[in-house]
Amino acid sequence: MSETGEDPRALLRQLETRARKRFGQHFLTRAETVDRIVRGARVVPGERVVEIGPGLGILTRALLRAGAEVTAIELDRDLAAYIREALPEVRLIEGDAARVDWLSTVEPGTRVVANLPYNVGTKVLMQLLRTPERFASITVMLQKEVVDRLMASPGSKQYGALTVEAAVRGQPVYVMTVEPGSFHPPPKVRSAVIRFDVFEDGAHTGSVDPRFFDRVVKAAFSQRRKTLPNSMGGLFDKAAVAAALAELGIDATRRAESLSVDDFRALAASLATSAPAN
Repeated sequence: MSETGEDPRALLRQLETRARKRFGQHFLTRAETVDRIVRGARVVPGERVVEIGPGLGILTRALLRAGAEVTAIELDRDLAAYIREALPEVRLIEGDAARVDWLSTVEPGTRVVANLPYNVGTKVLMQLLRTPERFASITVMLQKEVVDRLMASPGSKQYGALTVEAAVRGQPVYVMTVEPGSFHPPPKVRSAVIRFDVFEDGAHTGSVDPRFFDRVVKAAFSQRRKTLPNSMGGLFDKAAVAAALAELGIDATRRAESLSVDDFRALAASLATSAPAN
């Protein structure tokens, strides 16, 4: 028997039949990996934890062993039925995590710990980060290349709109790399786990609405090879962008990847008053 309480051979047989490529599912099978994820998420007894896509429950069981009160969200009805039967102590929500109304579903201070499907991972992560009123931290497994983008520094190829939009909502912490052999079936790419310690007072976007901040960032990175006034010209007046940059002491020939998160905060604040988006 494994540390999860499952016969490994029986678990693998179920994994073979239940893995559904349409949901991008790769199931964790190594107990030491899930235990490291739970430690990296800093889960303590009595905490409320949301797990997205529990599959056959190997991570769910590790969370329960840590003393968490687990709410699991599962889209696959067969897997949901398995969790309902095998782990009755788990609060199960059957549905699409990308469509969940988090404000009405979870209590403030909830932690998220999840092995997200590759095909929706980035979308779900940003939805979670955009609901700071509910989450203390968000620990997720994603493709390593996505985690590298989330951890990227200005000036690097990985640095982009995703980096900046996530960074103003929580402090990213790299937890671990996960090799393909930790899954069944093994993915073709490496995975990694990242934790965001969510800012309690909401998005750190300065004086501007977070949605406006995101529009500024997306416009800046929309055409990476162009200078900021040119790349942002589809959404903002070019002359106004150039004037805002001059006011901030930022050379108008610079490109988006050279700006820091603080630079984007200042640029968004300036544009909010001088050149609202079209």
